[in-house]
Amino acid sequence: MKDLLLGIDIGTSGCKITVIDFGGETIDTALAELRTSRRHPGWSEQDPDDWFRVACDLLREVFGRGRCRADQIAALSLDGSTHNAVLADRDFRPLRPAIMWTDQRSVREAARLEAEAGALILRTAYQRPSPTWTLPQLLWLAAHEPEAVRRVSHVLFTKDYVRHLLTGTWETDHIEAQGSLLYDMAKRGWSDELCRLAGLPVGVLPPLVQPTTVVGAVTETAANATGLRAGTPVIAGCSDSAVEGYAAGAIRPGQMILKLATAGNVNVMTAEPHPHPRTLTYGHVIPGLWYTVVATNTAASAERWFRDVFCGHEVALAEKAGRSVYDLLHEMAREIPAGAEGLFFHPYLLGERAPYWDVNLRGSFVGATMRHGKAHFVRALLEGVVFSLRDCFRTIQEMGLPVDEIRLIGGGAKSDLCAQIASDVFNRPILRPAGCDASFGAALLAGVGAGVFRDEAEAVRLCTKVRDTVDPNPATAEVYERMFPFYCRIHDDLAGTYAELAKVTESLRRGGRG
Repeated sequence: MKDLLLGIDIGTSGCKITVIDFGGETIDTALAELRTSRRHPGWSEQDPDDWFRVACDLLREVFGRGRCRADQIAALSLDGSTHNAVLADRDFRPLRPAIMWTDQRSVREAARLEAEAGALILRTAYQRPSPTWTLPQLLWLAAHEPEAVRRVSHVLFTKDYVRHLLTGTWETDHIEAQGSLLYDMAKRGWSDELCRLAGLPVGVLPPLVQPTTVVGAVTETAANATGLRAGTPVIAGCSDSAVEGYAAGAIRPGQMILKLATAGNVNVMTAEPHPHPRTLTYGHVIPGLWYTVVATNTAASAERWFRDVFCGHEVALAEKAGRSVYDLLHEMAREIPAGAEGLFFHPYLLGERAPYWDVNLRGSFVGATMRHGKAHFVRALLEGVVFSLRDCFRTIQEMGLPVDEIRLIGGGAKSDLCAQIASDVFNRPILRPAGCDASFGAALLAGVGAGVFRDEAEAVRLCTKVRDTVDPNPATAEVYERMFPFYCRIHDDLAGTYAELAKVTESLRRGGRG
């Protein structure tokens, strides 16, 4: 009996698969980290074949546990981090590693696009150019790796490359296409003008489909690699940010998603698009709905960085006790008062997107004294990430977009401490959905595409549940209200210094003296 749905999430830092039943109950999950190469400062690349290899390993792991069988899967769908283009030859073989959305190498190309065609790009694609997008990345490649660009026959995006290896088909969905800066929002198709800016023939871009379209079926070759049943229907899927907000139940205007994952997002659902130079604008999984995004580059990844660089002792203790090192770190942070006794953290470890769009910003701890210990630094890091999201939220307020509900998602939502900090910093109740990550949302899309659910909204109504509501602590909220202006002032005071430092650092890297 085919009574299960499968979602595959190819995220920035990891791959996760989730199997659910038709009522939204999770049957099994599996998760593994993905490798990121940083060959030069500001670079961030991944091997597309690593995405498929990790997904295969996880699928075999799940089926090997026996909680579900491959012949029970009615359909599967995928999602992935967006903006990551796979440049492939005529046989769909990658010509080079994928440049990830966190990569900053195309800052000059983005600046040139803004100066020469910024109005056209905002009018057509509803976004402003930055190194996050595929278009400036393509210009960098044209200047530095022209042979690779010349050989491009097919462009695929993260989940689409993995899906191609499952089905042999080639397509992408309209939401994913919006992440390229090559898509015409009003005409709902690839833009000839923006492709000309990229020097890319429109014909190398994939056909466009809806996220719930059945695009193919698992091939015999893919079945042998994954353990899936050959012939299993495969649904297109969409970007991770779109599907995770959908899975969390944000399906009407006025709802807002706070995301504490690799990156941090503030996503507000709207009835129509609101393009703005400081935001990202995307179509929603629900037809006709949109969402405005204000995003910080580094959220949970900042905690992962801190773990790897400074917490070897805690990692060893956690492994010995069979615990998560993050649980141990959060226990330490709980012993520190709100505000970390004047210690601030700014999570600009990869430059910053909204609201500053400044690749020169750098991470910092400010205000350290001899009194501060490691637990203070952990507390300050967690608070700094949420302060960054509140900083993003200022743009939403300036735009006048109404918000009547906040839902917290991502790995940070699983932490009671992080959820309480978020509620206190925003001074609003925060809902925590149960089982709402991107792979869960991809499984819901699989159900819609396979006809298990009448439409996208019904899938959410039947399957998405709220775990709990976290209310703000008035005393702590008051502390954060007093501290937040200092967080913003520290950014303002240091931004110019970082810009000057970037020039010196670049000169030294090139062997100069100035």
